[in-house]
Amino acid sequence: MSAGDSSRKTLEMECFHTRFSAWTPFSNKSLNRQLFQERVALISHWFDLWTSKQRQEFLFTIFLRCTKSQLRFVQDWFSERTQVAKVDFSTVLPRFISLYIFSFLNPKDLCASAQVSWPWKFLTEQDCLWMPKCIRFGWFLPYTPTDNEYGAWKHHYIACVSSLDWLIPREATAIYGTLNEPKTEDEELQERQREKCLRKIIWEKIALRKKELFKVRPPWVSGTCCSRLLKSKPQPRLSQALRDRVGLHEGLEKQLVLASLEALPKRSNVSGSHSYPFLLKKTWHGVHKNDNSSSYASQLHFLLISSRIPACEMVVDSIKAGIISVVYEHSGLTLESLLYLIEKALDGQKVQSMGIFSDGDSREINLLQGYKIGTKNLLRPEVRDFWEKLGSYVAPEEEGGHVDLFVPLGASEAGMEVLSQLSQLTGTFFTAPTGIATGSYQHILSDWLGRPWERAPCSIYFSESKLQMWSSFTDCLEDTLKSVRKQLSPLFKELQKNISARIIGQLTFDHTSMASILNNQEIAQALADGLMELTKDNSDKPLEFLSDFLLKKCGKGSKDFEENVIPTKRDPKAALSLPPQERNVLEDNPQDTKSSLSKNDPNLEMLVKLEREFQMDSAEKRSRVVGELLESERKYVQMLEIVRDVYVTPLKAALSSNRAILSAASIHIIFSDILQILSLNRQFLDNLRDRLQEWGPAHCVGEIFLKFGSRLNTYTNFFNNYPVVLRTMEKCREMIPAFRAFLKRHDKTIVTKMLSLPELLLYPSRRFEEYVNLLYALRLHTPAEHADRGDVTTAIDRLKKYKSYIDQMKQNISMKDQLSEIQRIVWGCPTLSEENRYLIRVQDVAQLHCCDEAVSFSLRLYEHTRDLSLFLFNDALLVSSRGTSHTPFERTSKSTYQFIASVALHRLLVEDIPDSKYIKNAFILHGPKREWICATEVEDDKFLWLSVLQSAIKSSMEK
Repeated sequence: MSAGDSSRKTLEMECFHTRFSAWTPFSNKSLNRQLFQERVALISHWFDLWTSKQRQEFLFTIFLRCTKSQLRFVQDWFSERTQVAKVDFSTVLPRFISLYIFSFLNPKDLCASAQVSWPWKFLTEQDCLWMPKCIRFGWFLPYTPTDNEYGAWKHHYIACVSSLDWLIPREATAIYGTLNEPKTEDEELQERQREKCLRKIIWEKIALRKKELFKVRPPWVSGTCCSRLLKSKPQPRLSQALRDRVGLHEGLEKQLVLASLEALPKRSNVSGSHSYPFLLKKTWHGVHKNDNSSSYASQLHFLLISSRIPACEMVVDSIKAGIISVVYEHSGLTLESLLYLIEKALDGQKVQSMGIFSDGDSREINLLQGYKIGTKNLLRPEVRDFWEKLGSYVAPEEEGGHVDLFVPLGASEAGMEVLSQLSQLTGTFFTAPTGIATGSYQHILSDWLGRPWERAPCSIYFSESKLQMWSSFTDCLEDTLKSVRKQLSPLFKELQKNISARIIGQLTFDHTSMASILNNQEIAQALADGLMELTKDNSDKPLEFLSDFLLKKCGKGSKDFEENVIPTKRDPKAALSLPPQERNVLEDNPQDTKSSLSKNDPNLEMLVKLEREFQMDSAEKRSRVVGELLESERKYVQMLEIVRDVYVTPLKAALSSNRAILSAASIHIIFSDILQILSLNRQFLDNLRDRLQEWGPAHCVGEIFLKFGSRLNTYTNFFNNYPVVLRTMEKCREMIPAFRAFLKRHDKTIVTKMLSLPELLLYPSRRFEEYVNLLYALRLHTPAEHADRGDVTTAIDRLKKYKSYIDQMKQNISMKDQLSEIQRIVWGCPTLSEENRYLIRVQDVAQLHCCDEAVSFSLRLYEHTRDLSLFLFNDALLVSSRGTSHTPFERTSKSTYQFIASVALHRLLVEDIPDSKYIKNAFILHGPKREWICATEVEDDKFLWLSVLQSAIKSSMEK
């Protein structure tokens, strides 16, 4: 081989090994493959270094150069990777098309579709899908949903189906007034035939169900309360395999919990709706038992008293003889269980009047825990059903029946709206006090709304002297009765709550000796007036002058009394049926009044009612409200000045004289915030006093409240530091004897209004409730065109928001203390302090053990193993064993608790055990790992407990 050939070959080999060149050796496949991989790696490296925009431009250029087969290859590759054919159509299609697709589903399929995913749940609960389904059956919402509310028509459909509230369109027109176009005779006939067929199907199913129950019942059991889960088979309970799968599948677990609730025995209420509360082997009397005896109903009066009322035992003891009363627990009850207590107390009788003595303000009624009845929730199905049934227990308005709410709803527009809606909803007349007096429950002794009765509502139910004493000393008595309840509750454990309340109230009345003080107030005032006149007269014979003055005063009083009695003797009906403000109007225009009352037009009667309610000039009422505001603010500032004069000034003086009782730091921690509040409210009081010196109908006070509301950060600092203030005070009391002696000298003296320093520091937290109530009353009597209307509304919103902040702080502290107390008394209890957890009810039960589970339920024997206490929280159930220990030479016993288990409510299954001759009032609680067979002592306890437990489980499942 020549040198030229060898050099040429060497050059070709170097060309073959040239890296990153554009030349492709087609003849050499291995080298071709190597060069292709190197170039792909190079382009990939460049692609990684490019920005997103550069990558998009590169892909656009590449796709333009591709052929159709290559593009089809890319499409197939993406189809295999992403599976485009299985994409959720509700996330791709426009919303109106998805809703159109769902509109072809029936209600059952829509409910099943709602469990697929969150997008499907949102779409299948839209009102446009459920509204036609409701209207087709004549079901219409009693209110207009808000813009952000959805799912209202679905809930209404479910509520109507559960209560079988079937209405044909013609009947719906008569009730709701929804159809305007006339119906032909053929259409109406078809509707009635369809309704008849539906009722026939329902009757057939009910008859078939009764036959099945009759077949499976034992011959010695009534068989009226058989459960669908409880058959006469040897396997009535959930299988162990099923309970094991509960912990693995959360969806199945929730279905089991709901199924256990639905399987509990049902009973029909008076209105026809179905719910858990039931009665076993007891004849249930309807509330219309004595409808034909109106004279008997006129003799009955019923009073419902909440345990949240301070010193409720004294209220119970103030009730007159012959009044049917029920004291109910504010926490741990549902509306349904409260209705059961009322039905049981009335025993099918109608009453002439019903009083509801509960907590609340001028906008809403705090009837139960979680049920503050106001304009926002009054039309909810369970709330509306409660009031409709409650109204059926009262005699009609034509016969003088009425419901008295001892809550100042007549002092605000929102409260008036609540009363109006209740009257329209139930067809019963509702009345409430219009009082604007500040203080604890002083409003119940004021004037009442509505048409006048023969006597005031307070005099119908209560002994007024005792009630007045209770309202004057509510705060002090509540603190006293806390220790009284603690000492006497073991002795009265076997008695009914109303009997024990009367006993405790009577003991308190007998030992407080305040009734005599109240009865002698007039005498003390007369003596004070006589001594004042004696100092002005400078008489030589003071005793004769004083006796003559008292005789003159006594004669004047008897003369006034005779003048007040004379009109009653002349016209007793007019005197008893009208308030004093309206009697003058009747005397001036007797003919007009007679002619107006003789007409039967309901609209005219309503106008007459409204005219009577607002007969007094609005300007005069507005002046009364502002006067009450000034007077209450003056008293509030005086209480704050007591703290400054009695406590702060001597402590600072002792500190300056080198005989310090407290250090400067401790004085600053305890009193700095309250002194700033005093300064703020003194300025507020001065502004009010200056404005009221030249008060007229056109003057405004809203701007003063707005200025006060802009400086509420002073109160915020006080409330945030309030726990620190109390701890510092207690620490100084324990460690510094001089401070302990100082408090002993000054606490609960005449100068401090018989109050201690911690009690005086409570006044700022209570003042905002009075501010809000007074402002609502002021806005009620302020015309819409008045210049002060807008400022008063803004001030109400601001102070109401701040009051809710204070209430939330109180609630959080109360819940923490309650959980800490439970954790202290239950041995081995885990940590209970969690956010938003609160106690609902505590139930004492007996734990049972089944001797033989192979036999049917009606023949099983049980033995009592131990006593349990069930602590029901809003998210869990705590099970503990309960023991009783006795102290030598003492009658009372002490209960001890030992922790057993805690179960989340969404994992708790409830199973009922029907009554037999071997067991009563029993039920089963299934947890994930254990189960408890429990029985209550009385039937009512089982009813109330399972009703509250059912409500708590459903609430936890909805979260």
